[in-house]
Amino acid sequence: MAIFDDEPRKKPRPHEIGQNLSLLSAGELSERIALLRDEIARLEAELTAKGTTKSAAEALFRRG
Repeated sequence: MAIFDDEPRKKPRPHEIGQNLSLLSAGELSERIALLRDEIARLEAELTAKGTTKSAAEALFRRG
């Protein structure tokens, strides 16, 4: 925590796969779980979008 308001604040470190979790509080772990769940949902949405695009392209080329 910064002693003075003009001191730069430490940014929380992003989650790294395999990092030591023993120093994190229960609240920090919950925050990271929520962050990772949101990221998984974003990745799954992108994967679905890419699958839809691929299916449309395959259907277009099968017409001939």
